[in-house]
Amino acid sequence: METLLLRMVSPADARVGLGFLEAVREGDRSQGKLPAFPAMNHDGEIQRRNRRWSLRSLYADSKYACVGFEPEKSSLFPCAASLLTSAGGEIVVSSEQKVYDVVLKQAALVKRQLTSNIAVDAKKQDTPLPGSLGLLEDAYDRCGEVCAEYAKTFYLGTLLMTPERRKAIWAIYVWCRRTDELVDGPNASQITPTALDRWESRLEDVFSGQPYDMLDAALSDTVRKYPVDIQPFRDMIEGMRLDLKKSRYKNFSELYLYCYYVAGTVGLMSVPVMGIAQESKATTESVYSAALALGIANQLTNILRDVGEDASRGRIYLPQDELAQAGLSDEDIFNGKVTDKWRSFMKDQIKRARVFFQEAEIGVTELNQASRWPVWASLELYRRILDEIEANDYNNFTKRAYVSKAKKLMALPVAYGRSLVRPSSLRQSNLVKA
Repeated sequence: METLLLRMVSPADARVGLGFLEAVREGDRSQGKLPAFPAMNHDGEIQRRNRRWSLRSLYADSKYACVGFEPEKSSLFPCAASLLTSAGGEIVVSSEQKVYDVVLKQAALVKRQLTSNIAVDAKKQDTPLPGSLGLLEDAYDRCGEVCAEYAKTFYLGTLLMTPERRKAIWAIYVWCRRTDELVDGPNASQITPTALDRWESRLEDVFSGQPYDMLDAALSDTVRKYPVDIQPFRDMIEGMRLDLKKSRYKNFSELYLYCYYVAGTVGLMSVPVMGIAQESKATTESVYSAALALGIANQLTNILRDVGEDASRGRIYLPQDELAQAGLSDEDIFNGKVTDKWRSFMKDQIKRARVFFQEAEIGVTELNQASRWPVWASLELYRRILDEIEANDYNNFTKRAYVSKAKKLMALPVAYGRSLVRPSSLRQSNLVKA
């Protein structure tokens, strides 16, 4: 039996979209400069004990599948990509690689703009779409009102951004909220796959400059000004489709893809607007990978906070295989009883979420300084929800973990202080020169 491993790596000096493809067959190591992924003995043969594969990040000691971050080296790195596992010889691409392909594409858009020195045309920015400039400004103002109502802390952070970036982030936020409301809002019971298809068609119109209403007009204007790709928006709609038809996730690979769809996409949408600091030495791909990690971390936190609420709707957003390994079942979730098994399981889930928050920190520092505070505030506040779950003795069945207003106020100065820190890559470069 032949086993094919496809691996995509993206070293700092590789061009966007390029990587290295390596094929490894049992008993035969392919020729090339890169080492084969399986462990080798001194004779260069694949060790038979490594024939059973599982999705892993590039952590040396971690089982968590993700766009990997190596704490020892402080570097972002994509995961092992794909394994050919089907009996019919069909290549099965991992969730991580599917998502990382989108990261590469989005980063390429920004990199092309930077390398070709294509500045945003001021005259083009001032061209209202559609109608008069006054109507467009009204559209952005309405987006700001929605953001202020439903994301108060984040809204305050956006006020530190430049006016153009602030408005663009509001427009993106409102589109994401409207999309989420389709399956979680008051009319969710009436939403069908066909309705989501219509919403996606409407998205295509937004990107082609034919908005349907004033809120769409704000987004249409935004995507003209910034190198924002449509794929993350499409992928978020795909996440809504999953919510209509899927209430269980077999493993973390499946859950990871879902988290990307409904939350990781937001990071990819936002980075082109927030901007990367001019003095940053980080690769564009690493900043996007960190933005993705923040979205994944936030969604995992949402899932852990809302276990009881989701269970009341018949949904369990927890890896089924890991529940089974912990000696737990769906019935245990529906019964909502905190046991030692549940505490142990939750500790592992919280640990995983914190790993993603740790990955995200690297990229936040590399953003344009005027854009960092709201992102740091989001990271700090969401991460503290995990602390509250622990403080509730892991009872996320009947107790909703939340960060009190006092703790939020205490977190904001911390987030602001961190937003003033210069890009880490620049600081490291200066240390070397010194």
